[in-house]
Amino acid sequence: MSHGPRSGLAAVSAALLAMSRHLEVRDVLKTIVASARELLDARYAALGVPDDHGGFAQFVVDGISDEQWKAIGPLPRQHGILAAMLRDARPERLADLRQDPRFEGWPSAHPELADFLGLPIRDGDEVLGALFLANKLHPDEGDPPSPGREGTCGFTQDDEELLGILAQHAAIALTNARLYERSRELTITEERTRLAHELHDAVSQKLFSLRLTAQAAARLVDRDPARAKEELRQVTALAAEAADELRAAVVELRPAALDEDGLVATLRTHVQVLDRAHTAHVTFTGHGLRALPAAQEEAVLRVAQEALHNALRHSAATHVDVTLRRAGAGAELRVTDDGAGFDPRAVHRAGRHLGLVSMRDRASGVGGTLTVESAPGKGTTITMEVPGG
Repeated sequence: MSHGPRSGLAAVSAALLAMSRHLEVRDVLKTIVASARELLDARYAALGVPDDHGGFAQFVVDGISDEQWKAIGPLPRQHGILAAMLRDARPERLADLRQDPRFEGWPSAHPELADFLGLPIRDGDEVLGALFLANKLHPDEGDPPSPGREGTCGFTQDDEELLGILAQHAAIALTNARLYERSRELTITEERTRLAHELHDAVSQKLFSLRLTAQAAARLVDRDPARAKEELRQVTALAAEAADELRAAVVELRPAALDEDGLVATLRTHVQVLDRAHTAHVTFTGHGLRALPAAQEEAVLRVAQEALHNALRHSAATHVDVTLRRAGAGAELRVTDDGAGFDPRAVHRAGRHLGLVSMRDRASGVGGTLTVESAPGKGTTITMEVPGG
């Protein structure tokens, strides 16, 4: 390949590695577009992911400012050359897309495009998106083709082959990102189901106590009115607690708010809900934590939830404390209870019973560590450390 130094093996390798580093779909799309534009010396690059209604579910651009993008207006529809690329799933290389009979114009704030190179991103027979570049930069000018050169194509066959390689790897990266997001959705659904059972148990206990107290009050009305009055006050208190539990269930069963609220706020809310739902006192303290990579934040949250579940369901603890603090570039999570404890040396039995294996797997999966300190009658402390970004 001869179009420039960026087509070298090191540049191609850097672009492919950059795509593989991200797990969020939006981050993968942005990396694909930026890598393609830099690798092929283009002024503009874009990637559109089609929806089922003639538009684009996502559309990412590189080479224009945020102000320009806002001025352009709504996302484009699937028409003209974009529609042809998605429908026919074949490369398009044009000397001047404005001269193509399929060209249908663009908004007034849109930059002027001339030479064009576009490829579909495919996973088997499925078209995941359309990747396209415009206005190849010429080494001798550092600018797109001048008006006098609009009749020649800036992009070459070598460029098309290189973009084809990039598109193949982009399909893999985008498919992996989609699978990751789907797995997160499944994890959230499983967590919501677990919390539903947990909160249902807590509310059921309150309602059972409420019924027994009301029955006792009914029996005492005639023979001991003063005591019956006290029982009725207890009925009122239990009814208020049950209402609180139901409100907590509504709040907690919403989708996880890590992306919107961050780890500290999400974990604090979770602890507050559990504190209301259980007789044990559950507290949370956060110390100057900076944002962590998304995978690490999710792992910390899941380990905290598992450790809290163990403490509240199996240890007979009266107090559980959750601490999240900054540790270098990363974070340290500590969940401590004053419950029955166990012998950590009995790893085989305790690991299965308390989910220690899955917690260790979550920690190691994001480059972190997990330690367990416990002894019979001495409570338990679970400590997780993650390195940060």
